[in-house]
Amino acid sequence: MWKRLPLYAKILIGMALGIFAGMLAVYFDFNQFTIDWIKPWGAIFLNLLKLIAVPLIFVSLVKGISSLSNISKLSRIGIKTISLYVISTVIAVSFGLLLVNNFEPGNTFPEHKKAELQERFGSAISLKKDQADHIKEESPLQFLVEVVPDNFFKAATDNSKMLQIIFFAILFGIAMVILEEKKVKVVKEFFDGIDAIILKIIDIIMLFAPYGVFALIAGLIVDFSGDADLFAALAWYALTVVAGLLIMIFLIYPLFLRIFTPIKYTDFYKSISPAQLLAFSTSSSAATLPITLECVEKKMGVSNEVASFVLPVGVTINMDGTSCYQAIAAVFIAQVFGVPLDIYDQLLIVVTATLASIGTPGVPGGSIVMLIIVLTSVGIPIEGLALILGIDRPLDMLRTVVNVTGDATVSTIVAKTEGKLSYPPQVIARKVKS
Repeated sequence: MWKRLPLYAKILIGMALGIFAGMLAVYFDFNQFTIDWIKPWGAIFLNLLKLIAVPLIFVSLVKGISSLSNISKLSRIGIKTISLYVISTVIAVSFGLLLVNNFEPGNTFPEHKKAELQERFGSAISLKKDQADHIKEESPLQFLVEVVPDNFFKAATDNSKMLQIIFFAILFGIAMVILEEKKVKVVKEFFDGIDAIILKIIDIIMLFAPYGVFALIAGLIVDFSGDADLFAALAWYALTVVAGLLIMIFLIYPLFLRIFTPIKYTDFYKSISPAQLLAFSTSSSAATLPITLECVEKKMGVSNEVASFVLPVGVTINMDGTSCYQAIAAVFIAQVFGVPLDIYDQLLIVVTATLASIGTPGVPGGSIVMLIIVLTSVGIPIEGLALILGIDRPLDMLRTVVNVTGDATVSTIVAKTEGKLSYPPQVIARKVKS
């Protein structure tokens, strides 16, 4: 029976059992046992996903780009992809500002909690501030410098350097498109073989997914067992963030799908649910990329040449959930500290959050450093980060779901506009057989 269950059902069962095991561990004081003997399996699962992320992104991009017939087609797909990502990010930031200005969660925060949290997270804030200061002292064009690697193999050893890997993969793929077919035939066959091997590795890793998710969730419950009072104090802020993220998932993306594709949003979410559940468990859109690719191609019918370009790019430049969260967090902290924000300040938040999201690493906690840049751009005290760090991980899990959902939405839209969408795949398969 277990073998016949779909992947999303197995992951859901793993999550439910993880929550149950974590609560039992807290109740019976098995915290240390959970940390020592259960949580490491979650770390192993996360490492397996990160292990395959870099080769998957590189091979998928090279294979996808080299399959395009000419450079003009590549540029057309690239412009559509980046435009849709930027538009969705601006919408996410705008909805975040709209919600936080109406709910005003910062005006309900108790004074004694401010002091307690600032003392608790002071050292973590100092470290993040140093990283943000280093970024701010650099040239405005430094992000372009960072995109171009001086050593590809060095970049390939660091999952936070995804933009560098993507740059080299795009350059590599373009060169293959320009060269004569006979000169690159062997290289294309080589990448076809490597791609097949990577996909098989992903299949093997995903057999472990329900157990890895179980360990991750159980460990998370134990880690936050002593912070129930913080959750209560930050509930209004958390609800505001969750509302913004759910609007993106259940209003904006379905609207995009309705306008640009024939796909029913219920079918869409059913198809990508394994990727969403994995994103929620790992808090990493980069780690979730393998299963996102599988869902989009096999279940939505997006062609490999589109999915293998749009999705890896989305891992680094599409951070709708992160952008929405940054806007809400910035205004929330301003409200707590009584910092007035006029329309110019809020427009600056829109621009800064949009640009910062492009450079946010697709890994757990990667948005905190970028949030400091957003805060300092409008003069909000960065000490206010202490107010939200305690509850950041659960919200990070949900905003990663938004990021992954946005990637899948854009890839589907681009495929439809390029005539590369065979939705629904099962109908197409039946027609071929008949």
